[in-house]
Amino acid sequence: MLKNKKGSAFFGITIAIFIYIIGVLFLPFVVDDVSNFRVSMDCTNTSISDGAKLSCLVGDLTVPYFIWFFISIAIGFIAGAWR
Repeated sequence: MLKNKKGSAFFGITIAIFIYIIGVLFLPFVVDDVSNFRVSMDCTNTSISDGAKLSCLVGDLTVPYFIWFFISIAIGFIAGAWR
């Protein structure tokens, strides 16, 4: 039983690292799109409407949520391996 649990934990950690690496490799594409979004929305202009400012804030939150998404999936695989 202990041997099976160790193998399962190793497999979970391996999959978690793989998912995290895939997320990190995909991140530059997301950052480029967020940069294009900020330029298109003219987010540096202070006289834009409140709705546009809110859209700029939501666009800026895309990258941290993307990072947290892949970290939480990786943690889920690790935690699921020890159940």
